[in-house]
Amino acid sequence: MKQLYVLLIALISGPVFGVALDVNQPKTIVADKLEYDVKSETIKTSGKTQVTNQSGQRMTLLDAYISKNGAVSGDDVKLWLGDHVYVEADYIERNGGITTAHDALFTACDGCDDIGNAWTISASLFRHNADTRMISFHNPVFRTYYDIPVLWLPYITMVDPSVKHQTGFLYPDLESTNNMGTQINIPFYIYLSDIHDMTVKLSYLTKENPLFQLEHRFNGPHSEFRTFGSFTHNRDGDNRWHISNRDVIEMGDNVRATIFLDRASDKTYLQKYGFYNDQPYLDSGATVELFGMSGYVVADAHIFQELRESIGMSFIPNGNILPNIRGIYQTTPLFRETYAVFNTDILGVSGSKKSTQRIIGNAEIVSPWTLWGGNRVTAALSARYDLYNFHNTEMIDGTEFSGLKNRFLPSGYVEWSLPLARPSDSWTQIIEPRARLTIMREMDREQFALSNDSAGALLSDATLFSDNRFSGLDLWENGTFADYGMRWAAFNPHGHMVEIFAGQTYDFTDRADTDPNSGFHNGASDYVGRVAYNNLDWLELSNRFRLAQDTGALRHMETSARLGGGRNFISLGHIWSRQFIDALTVRDTINEYSGGIGIGLTERWSFRFDAIYNATYGRFHRHTGSLFYNHPCYFMSFGYKRDNAVKQDYVGTTTFQFRFGININGKKY
Repeated sequence: MKQLYVLLIALISGPVFGVALDVNQPKTIVADKLEYDVKSETIKTSGKTQVTNQSGQRMTLLDAYISKNGAVSGDDVKLWLGDHVYVEADYIERNGGITTAHDALFTACDGCDDIGNAWTISASLFRHNADTRMISFHNPVFRTYYDIPVLWLPYITMVDPSVKHQTGFLYPDLESTNNMGTQINIPFYIYLSDIHDMTVKLSYLTKENPLFQLEHRFNGPHSEFRTFGSFTHNRDGDNRWHISNRDVIEMGDNVRATIFLDRASDKTYLQKYGFYNDQPYLDSGATVELFGMSGYVVADAHIFQELRESIGMSFIPNGNILPNIRGIYQTTPLFRETYAVFNTDILGVSGSKKSTQRIIGNAEIVSPWTLWGGNRVTAALSARYDLYNFHNTEMIDGTEFSGLKNRFLPSGYVEWSLPLARPSDSWTQIIEPRARLTIMREMDREQFALSNDSAGALLSDATLFSDNRFSGLDLWENGTFADYGMRWAAFNPHGHMVEIFAGQTYDFTDRADTDPNSGFHNGASDYVGRVAYNNLDWLELSNRFRLAQDTGALRHMETSARLGGGRNFISLGHIWSRQFIDALTVRDTINEYSGGIGIGLTERWSFRFDAIYNATYGRFHRHTGSLFYNHPCYFMSFGYKRDNAVKQDYVGTTTFQFRFGININGKKY
């Protein structure tokens, strides 16, 4: 064992030495055996010895000798900075609040593995400042098991384990792309207060100019503010940037305000620099919500930035929404279970020298009844009044119109269902037939403008049994229609569940012209349904489908499956849809596969792969893969991402990324 000499000034002082005790820095000495020499005012310990100050910093050694002036000698001296965290050296010196060690060995992984420390840092000079609680290393070498060196740096600093936040550099990470070269990300953390901080990141790229990123965070007593942005002046001389902001402010028990901002310098910046998440547009605006016991009101405004090259479909909304106000109020039961609902919707859409303002008021009374034999009947009456103000707005007939239009839309429905249950000790089965008749006023279709908020109609099992089967409010169902279907479900005491549903809708009046891919027709529609199974453990299956009404041919199918759980799983997805230009002309069929796999190779090693494959055109949309290692004391990952998108100046890239960090008492560095 090494003989180590430690100068510990003011660490051990007190009445035992006849020195006035600093009440702010109480000290303790714990040893197997302790002897005090009154004449020389020294302490001699035998066996394991531990010296601790108020901050929690402690020193352990064997067979110590502590002199009056604080000099300590002993064997196997370690200066502990936290649980599993210590530094040892041939010589450790403490002068005031500065602890210095030459040829030191530092680790925060003591006792984490039976075979030894998972990692250590050896340095020519180690320094710990008790006042700033910062640790610095000169010529550090990061070593793994069996003292294998893997990384050298000239100098690094970190906070000691007792610090919750501290300004300083974080560990860099490395990326490599085929169009911008190698990218080194160097983050710098700025601590402003316990509720306020930010991270500044400089990214050096070998084939492009540097990229600057900023993330700002503030948590108030009743608010939360988050801002993230980036900027670069590229080699073509263009300034490219983006900003994303989310602010939530609680304005009392019943009012909440949200401010959101998403903007970019151009359509392809987010994609090229890796900030893109397949969003078709960016949305900026604000929302105010008011809550009540029986009511809810929300007012919001939206300003959009389109990221797609072309929309290509006239019924997709175009323009900014200023404002959109929606309110709903539901009464307590008027009699038995009968209640009333009142809705208001105010919408303004403007853009390209065109604008539309709309006010909708709707009142509905709903009366559900449970009758003999388990029959359930619900009756409802509704009255809706719309007032529109158009300015240079294109109507359905292709003309432009400015002025006021209004419409009165009374409707009602009666819905019946009969759930039939057959319980047993193994499986409980339920068969439920369901039917609904909806009666509406048939409107002159030319009274409608091209949609402001509706993206057309698409028949599915989710749109059955609805009084408005369009996605918005501007387009309105005309006339009378009926929905009907059958559901069978079964479940057992172990949580396993299986469900099958099939249904159809029937229009008694001719419909307005709709997308030939919608599944709606004059008279009987296509057939829709779903099949699902879930055992709440390792298997989940779901399938939604639509079959042609006349031939029974498959028109649309969505399938998803997940096998396994935790780190070991396989996920599969498939979307197939037959597409028509008109009733007789077929265009390219949508056929897309998605999948993922996760494998826990060992307790700490894991692998994950995800991909989306476009079978219509025979190419991958994107695929990613990553290898992870998570140890109680450090973590690292290596992954890649391939994006095959091509848009304007952006051509799909392959990106490789390496991340590394260490854990000290549960904190990641």
